[in-house]
Amino acid sequence: MKKTDKKTEKEAKTANIPYMMNRELSWLKFNERVLNEAGNPEVPLAERLTFAAIYQSNLDEFYGVRVGTLMDQMESSEVVRENKTNMTSEEQVKAILKVTRELDRKKAVIYEQLMGELEPKGVRLINFNKLSAEEGRLLEAYFDNEIAPYLSANIVSKQQPFPFLKNKDIYAAALLVTKGGKSRTAIIPCSNNVFKRLIDIPTRKGTFMLSEELILHFLPKLFKNYEVKEKSLIRVTRNADIDTETVYDEDMEYRKAMENLIKQRKRMNPVRMELSRELNKKMISSLCRDIHVDKEHVFLSEVPLDMSFVSAIQSYLKNTGQEDIFYQRRTPRMTQQLDDKEPLIPQIMEKDVLLSYPFESIRPFIKLLYEAAKDETVVSVKMTLYRLADKSQVVDALVEAAENGKEVVVLVELRARFDEESNIEYSRRLEEAGCRVIYGLNGYKVHSKLCLISRKTEEGVSYITQVGTGNYNEKTSALYTDLSLITGNQDIGKESAEVFAALLRGETVEETRLLLVAPKCLQNRVLDMIEEEIAHVKNGEDGYIGIKINSLTDKVIIDKLVEASQAGVKIEMIVRGICCLIPGVKGYTENIKVVSIVGRYLEHSRIYRFGTKEREKVYIASADFMTRNTVRRVEVAAPVLDEKLKDHLGWMFETMMHDDEKGKCLTSKGIYVNRNLGDVKLDSQELFYAMAYSNAEKTEKEIKK
Repeated sequence: MKKTDKKTEKEAKTANIPYMMNRELSWLKFNERVLNEAGNPEVPLAERLTFAAIYQSNLDEFYGVRVGTLMDQMESSEVVRENKTNMTSEEQVKAILKVTRELDRKKAVIYEQLMGELEPKGVRLINFNKLSAEEGRLLEAYFDNEIAPYLSANIVSKQQPFPFLKNKDIYAAALLVTKGGKSRTAIIPCSNNVFKRLIDIPTRKGTFMLSEELILHFLPKLFKNYEVKEKSLIRVTRNADIDTETVYDEDMEYRKAMENLIKQRKRMNPVRMELSRELNKKMISSLCRDIHVDKEHVFLSEVPLDMSFVSAIQSYLKNTGQEDIFYQRRTPRMTQQLDDKEPLIPQIMEKDVLLSYPFESIRPFIKLLYEAAKDETVVSVKMTLYRLADKSQVVDALVEAAENGKEVVVLVELRARFDEESNIEYSRRLEEAGCRVIYGLNGYKVHSKLCLISRKTEEGVSYITQVGTGNYNEKTSALYTDLSLITGNQDIGKESAEVFAALLRGETVEETRLLLVAPKCLQNRVLDMIEEEIAHVKNGEDGYIGIKINSLTDKVIIDKLVEASQAGVKIEMIVRGICCLIPGVKGYTENIKVVSIVGRYLEHSRIYRFGTKEREKVYIASADFMTRNTVRRVEVAAPVLDEKLKDHLGWMFETMMHDDEKGKCLTSKGIYVNRNLGDVKLDSQELFYAMAYSNAEKTEKEIKK
């Protein structure tokens, strides 16, 4: 069937909007900022390796999810256009492929530079052409004894069909020729847990070779009756965009249906193939046909196809005592706001607490859960869980609460991408402990970070509510910047109870007063607050909006922000990743400033600020300004009502806006540039950690007194 393009006049105009940027291309700009940190000489050398690995794993996920989605759209009978720049799915994929090739070249230069700088530090990654004859013999013996017995070499024929290539695994591919001149293709899996990925060269301390390079070199030993004409390492990235909405099958238990869907993902079509060596056109065509990938989606990589080995190199460098090429060791500090040695519930009932991760520890919240599990006044604990740590103390505390006879209600979102299997297992464990487990709503993922502790007191029911910007994950709480508000405010507690009541009914909240709850009462409330700022400016007063989020794609909100800018409202935004709005465009967005921070810790907190100091409304939220968050998920934003906490958040926000070490400014041309705002560069994350250490030391001194 021929595709039809229903391009309306309105859509045609969209393409000419000067302040819009394509979502996918904006994300690639973000990942380039990650790559730039790998090449940044101001970042400690060993840590730059981490950024190179993150860049690669980010790109893998992007191709699996976003390119996968676009390629699915290309199969549609109608031409699908995105609503910012009016690009078709096909146009977007072409643009993505072009930018990826440019970034690949940049990655190769940075990687070579990194490896060159590591040599004087005692680490070297080499190929066979750098080995002596004696070293070659040693590695051959190692290959024969430690690797070859565990390899499964497959020659493709009518009897041996082309094997299924697992997502992101590394394979050696070879073109073999028989003595009679017939061609054959061979595929050898190289990803194997039996042998080490990073192989020591015994004659040279600190010198290594990747196991897949060793396999590729000794390929002829596996095919003695053939001549190896062409060979390369290959790696495929598969479409990971499974349609979780199809999971609702009346005849199948929900958890089982999700398990089936996860199995389906593992076998989806490839969206990218990477090669480590150049191959002739005929062999590439043959591989593309067998793997079912377009030639345009084939990339030649000058760096290792999988960068996960960098952690082993970093471990080696640490063992050599070279601390100067790593970040200074930082560990989350205890908050000043609470006395850790006293019960927490009475303290929280007296004052609101705001934890700032990773600078402050998640431990007080974990302790609160364990305290609630034992406290005789606590009757129930309710939580929404999206992503959890491997050995979750949060789950342990909930299990203990259930075993102590408390009512424990847990919404486990089984559709948390790439965490589905983990969440399935946790849901089983919680159920077995006696918790009531429910899953996300039909049509809506539950992405909120909400916990409600209900107590029976002499005055009646009493609530403690926790609302966060990040997951209940002890590991990421030490790696991501997030905020966690814990409050004894009863009005917030009552509204949180209504959120859980709605979820238990399989519904969404229709109306709220304090909380902003997507999908029904977040986007509209945000728009109302932007409108209020426009009204203040029209009345001759100052208007202000401050937003910190990970991504901005919601066109409805973008259009309203543009309207506010045109009215004269001052708008400051800290947007880590995707930003579809281009600031500083005359006549549209000249009153909007956008900064992106890519630093040691992943920026993950969300802060909404509306109004000038004397009338300011401040929220922390689980929601980015993406359509998927504002209208297709259950999200919760909570007001910060305590004046001290509001002031602290305001200071944090302003500090981040002035970060000129890791903060890049988005220009009206859609590019990110460095800034020099003072004599000394400001790194907001380092400053926040220094403050956390200083506050913790003060607290310790006071205790000793």
